[in-house]
Amino acid sequence: MTPRAKKPGAGDGARAPDDLTTPRVVRVLPVRGTVVFPFGLLPLGVGREKSVHLLNDAVAGDRTLAIFMQRDDAEDPTPEAIHRVGTLCNVLRLVRLPDGQLSVMLQGVARVGLAEIASTTPYLTARVAPLVEVDSDDIKTQALVKALLEQFEKVIALSPNVPDEAVATARAQPSAGRTGDFVASLLELPPADRQSLLETLDVKQRLQALIEILARELQVLEVGHKIQEQVRETLDERQKEFVLRQQLEAIQKELGEGDETRHELDELKARIEAAKMPPEVRKEADRELARLARIPAQAAEYTVARTYLEWLCDMPWAVTTDDDLDLKHARAVLDEDHYGLEKIKERILEYLAVRRFKRDARTPILCFAGPPGTGKTSLGQSIARALGRKFVRQSLGGVRDEAEIRGHRRTYIGALPGNIVRGIRQAGSRNPLFMLDEIDKLGADFRGDPASALLEVLDPAQNHAFVDHYLDVPLDLAQVLFVTTANYLDPVPPALRDRMEVIELTSYTEAEKLEIAKRHLLPRIIRENGLETLGLSVEDEAILKVVREYTSEAGLRNLERELAGLLRRTAKQIAEGGDPPRAITPDRVRELMGPRQFQGETAIRIDQPGQALGLAWTPVGGEVLTVEATIMPGSKQLQLTGQLGDIMKESAQAALSWIRAHAGDFGIDPGFFESADLHVHLPAGAIAKDGPSAGIALCTAMVSALTGRKVRSGIAMTGEITLLGRVLPIGGLKEKVLAAHRAGIRTVILPSENQKDLEEIPVDIRASIIFAPVDRVSQVLMLALEPEAPADDEAVGGEATDPSSARRPDPGTVAARPRGTRPPRR
Repeated sequence: MTPRAKKPGAGDGARAPDDLTTPRVVRVLPVRGTVVFPFGLLPLGVGREKSVHLLNDAVAGDRTLAIFMQRDDAEDPTPEAIHRVGTLCNVLRLVRLPDGQLSVMLQGVARVGLAEIASTTPYLTARVAPLVEVDSDDIKTQALVKALLEQFEKVIALSPNVPDEAVATARAQPSAGRTGDFVASLLELPPADRQSLLETLDVKQRLQALIEILARELQVLEVGHKIQEQVRETLDERQKEFVLRQQLEAIQKELGEGDETRHELDELKARIEAAKMPPEVRKEADRELARLARIPAQAAEYTVARTYLEWLCDMPWAVTTDDDLDLKHARAVLDEDHYGLEKIKERILEYLAVRRFKRDARTPILCFAGPPGTGKTSLGQSIARALGRKFVRQSLGGVRDEAEIRGHRRTYIGALPGNIVRGIRQAGSRNPLFMLDEIDKLGADFRGDPASALLEVLDPAQNHAFVDHYLDVPLDLAQVLFVTTANYLDPVPPALRDRMEVIELTSYTEAEKLEIAKRHLLPRIIRENGLETLGLSVEDEAILKVVREYTSEAGLRNLERELAGLLRRTAKQIAEGGDPPRAITPDRVRELMGPRQFQGETAIRIDQPGQALGLAWTPVGGEVLTVEATIMPGSKQLQLTGQLGDIMKESAQAALSWIRAHAGDFGIDPGFFESADLHVHLPAGAIAKDGPSAGIALCTAMVSALTGRKVRSGIAMTGEITLLGRVLPIGGLKEKVLAAHRAGIRTVILPSENQKDLEEIPVDIRASIIFAPVDRVSQVLMLALEPEAPADDEAVGGEATDPSSARRPDPGTVAARPRGTRPPRR
């Protein structure tokens, strides 16, 4: 029920019950926080089911009920939860609202006391007895009434919420008790005070209590009026918007409360002292603190300046962590967390070794580039643990606003520093390991180019004085070890790439995946799924079966998911009451995971002329591509399908031009193209393909289709072709060779200039594949095409060469791949 106050009238003729001198049983309506005085009006909104029932019965009967205030806010109060003194009331008006609630107007008739409970259902009824006031008309009573009316008149004069006519109405009341009840009904008093006045039957005591209440109210109103006068004298046009805030300040001053603004300024000054800022930063902080002291606390600029100073104080200007320069410990930590990745581990150990001799050595900017799932992000955490540094990671994927890096200027509402400053504050150290993840996923639009903003951050010659737009003071980032990650480097601007030391993480071999699964993946899966008590294990051959037949990736994410599914299915069988083998074998893998999803080490067969196998590099590892070519009657058309990019189309055009120029060398009619069309297709047409490294594969497929000679099985090739028949080097050789090994390829034809890159390939892989280096397209064709049928005496295109005669490189004596070679997307 929601009370709504209304001023009672002076001569309201309340319809009194027939007998107000003897106890009677009436309906009792409990209300929350509301007291109605005799002859006062009370509008109520009623929604409780029992209360609605009670009012309906009251209106149908004598329209009489008793109002008693609850002691608590219970929805269904007990008889013990209501006060013992209330008011007998008449129902003057009842309106039914659309939502089922009632709006009712009640008028008090007399004070009553709760004698005994008659019933509690369907609503509360009780026997109530009228309470007789102790009233008199002696001199003291008249003096109290006069004092009350004088106080009341003063309160009305200062109170804007009560009409002036209330004074005349109060003077017209027929008795002292009625006068006191009328005045009490108009005052905004706490419910406890109103109930106390209702329970006071001695009229003199009631008048005395009201005079004291009015005296307190008058003091409050006079102080408020004084405050308003003081504020009004100091207002001008610029300060009008702060009227309410100044009133609040004046109230606090009048009450003697402490100066919160001065306390904040003292606290900020102490924090500035403790931050040990550089001189130029300290100068700016002191200047801003002095400006803050002159700004009113109610002004919007006050919050902006205070927030800026808090950011300056929170930055770790003089907080650093000591690097752990123990190389053996660092090596142990890196080996514990990651298998392989020797290049990166050696680079970190080199940095630590230099730090032992030169403490202020320049911190490198490293970039880990490689396929997804190869451990780039987790490697950053491992390096931070090995060095004893704090670790901060910021994902740059989808960042398109330059302010995300350099921050917003303080003139903007809601301005904040950029991610670099926020990361440094989060780390609580000026020399954390700061990982900028997915740097190749940066975007650019009308808000700026985040990659350009990173040029200063990642330049060791400039980042010692990096300026964030929000802080607007130099921040030394020279001691921060920045590590970035990327899946591939093509989208990274050359200027940004030049500032980073790129370390490539290539695809994992099967042997590496097996070791990583045994050392890291399976223990983590068992720990995270709570399977330690089941004693589950996976045999090596079972892991390899999952690698070969249920995953096809350069990294380890899918392998971890499949192994987790393998163990969860076994745990499910155990939970259902079964007793499956605790050691998972290859046969159990097939039983639990269903049919194989990938063909594994199965070479793509060449069963007719016009087919050749190429090798492609993708951001997620290497792949084996099938190139198909066919001849048909037509008019000098070269059709290229399979969603090929412009570079690959140009490679096909160059290959065709070389074939036409050397057609006689292969027994091909020089005029074959006058009346024929040549169609070249690369399957998997939904996948875009581009790059020049498929040039020799395209040329081989065309020559095979034109001569009718099949390409030998088990041969794949990669290399760029020129118009004069030269074979140029390509990138991404390791991923391509690993893809060939997974597909069961026995021979790989590659450019001679790529022989030095074979060192990157694991020894066991190099020992299982024959590498045939070539310089000319004619060598490729002699190695790849089967010889002509014995019935033909003439060999087309020169003497055929068996690829088994190609040199198999010595795994221990090949040269290193030149630094900076960038694998293209192909």
